Amino acid sequence: MKTLIVIDFLLAVSLIATTGSSDLQNCFQEQIQLQAQVRLLEHRVKQQQLKIIQLLEKKEIQYSDRGDENSVIDLGGKRQYSDCAEIYNDGHKQSGFYKIKPTQSPKEFLAFCDMSEGGGWTVFQRRSDGSQNFNRGWTDYEEGFGNFVLTNGEYWLGNKNLHYLTNQGNYTLRIDLSDFEGERRYAQYTRFGVADEEHSYQMSCGEYSGTAGDSLTGGFHPEVKWWADHRGMKFSTRDRDNDNYEGNCAEEEKAGWWFNRCHSANLNGLYYKGPYTAKTDNGIVWYTWHGWWYSLKSVVMKVRPAHFEPNIV
Repeated sequence: MKTLIVIDFLLAVSLIATTGSSDLQNCFQEQIQLQAQVRLLEHRVKQQQLKIIQLLEKKEIQYSDRGDENSVIDLGGKRQYSDCAEIYNDGHKQSGFYKIKPTQSPKEFLAFCDMSEGGGWTVFQRRSDGSQNFNRGWTDYEEGFGNFVLTNGEYWLGNKNLHYLTNQGNYTLRIDLSDFEGERRYAQYTRFGVADEEHSYQMSCGEYSGTAGDSLTGGFHPEVKWWADHRGMKFSTRDRDNDNYEGNCAEEEKAGWWFNRCHSANLNGLYYKGPYTAKTDNGIVWYTWHGWWYSLKSVVMKVRPAHFEPNIV
């Protein structure tokens, strides 16, 4: 900008020297001043535009976070609860993070209690926006990781805690799924359980019901169970290979999961936004709904005692 002003000034001086007219000299001086002012205004307008964009982006973030505030609920430590079903039936109907302590657990830990759909659901996995890295090692999956504060925060409760939780009795697993077109579906399984560390957190479950199709046990076709049935599979991570595949499913699929050879369900996969392309089907996959090459928008995995009866009082 300064260079253009200097050039304009030199041209004007040259022209003034040639004509020798004072009126013309004044005219060109005024023109130079106006041109400088216009350029200064243009610069200020660009600065203001950038500022407006920054403010709009900041406002958008504030709006997106609204309603996703701190949802840790402190009950004052009056008593210990073994799961969210007990919390619900003790009169606490608000969804949020509560402290629970399953009977064999050495300590309390935070878990999100989903009090919708009858209430009493203990959430052990949530995917919502790709904010957390689920491509982690054995220790992280064993102990748990993620955001244990925000309502929609992504997290994994921890295989150790999941074992303590499901080892208390007969639990039902419910998986809530949604896609980027706004559609929602679910899959539900009876007798869901996770073994202890000695058995590499082996997963078991029973019969399927729901609207998303049976991707967890390969029930969509009898001839695929040898590779698509995740029941009886030990947990695998990139640094602990327990699958039935010649390679390392967890490493290829970028997730920790109960892989077989490798999967028809991979709910801890990479967060893509809908259809994707990759070397392997490593998105958030539920095969019987959207196939291998569509990554879901959100997932919630939660458990509740099979014989749970909500306390209406």
